[in-house]
Amino acid sequence: MTVKIVTDSSCDLPDALVAELGIEVVPLKIRFGTEELVDRVDLSPSEFWARCSTSAELPSTAAPAPGAFEEVFRKAADAGAGGVVCVNLSSKLSATGESAQAAARAVADVVPVKVVDSLSVTLGLGMIAVESARRAAAGAGLEEIVALAEDMARRTKVFGSLDTLEYLKKGGRIGAAQALLGSILSIKPCIEVVDGKVEPGPKQRTRSRALQWLADQVGAVEGVENLAVLHGDAPDVDTLTGLLQAHFPREQIVVGQLGAVVGAHTGPRTIGVAFQTASGAGTVQ
Repeated sequence: MTVKIVTDSSCDLPDALVAELGIEVVPLKIRFGTEELVDRVDLSPSEFWARCSTSAELPSTAAPAPGAFEEVFRKAADAGAGGVVCVNLSSKLSATGESAQAAARAVADVVPVKVVDSLSVTLGLGMIAVESARRAAAGAGLEEIVALAEDMARRTKVFGSLDTLEYLKKGGRIGAAQALLGSILSIKPCIEVVDGKVEPGPKQRTRSRALQWLADQVGAVEGVENLAVLHGDAPDVDTLTGLLQAHFPREQIVVGQLGAVVGAHTGPRTIGVAFQTASGAGTVQ
């Protein structure tokens, strides 16, 4: 039985990798005021960042309608898929998974669809989809891939550093005075995805310290798998990947550009890492 892997556009996977593995990506929607755009269809990540640099308006995001998932599921069935595994961004951050569940019920008489909550976002989600697609290509069945994806979700870590507090200010998460003070002090707030939600981490005083902190999170874990670097039009990606080489082979690191779904909340030059811990691995003390 051939299993098709589906995810959503918050995965931030490079287009070449998506094409290579035959992953279907259902796009979320981006709104600038009354204008609605389809993520990565009407607006590429590069175009999104260019627009943000000139727009005073904070973009918002919206989950795909169930019909968008249903169309992809039916297409997979028509192409001969015997089942579909749909891995989505955290249910604690978006209703995207609910849309996928509704679509799965709508096609239940056509093809079995299993929806997996990644409890993650960006390349934390993306690498679960990648490994699921590789397992599907190797001939794994529906339940085996679901078990893999759910296990990976439990082992996924995502850490990030924001370069600016402006987007937190625009989104009403911090006040203007706090944002101004943070800017004067060059504070780079760090974040982590914990149990499907974004939690604050330590504040770093310089960009270089923030990059080192990210590398240290990788170095502190035994048995890192599927390491990826995510960034929002950041000029120092190579600096971070250089720091990571001490912990993981450079040629195996996946690099992905943050799109509008995550970028609308974090701002330009956000940079981070995503990976899975090995099963049974622990943190170095």
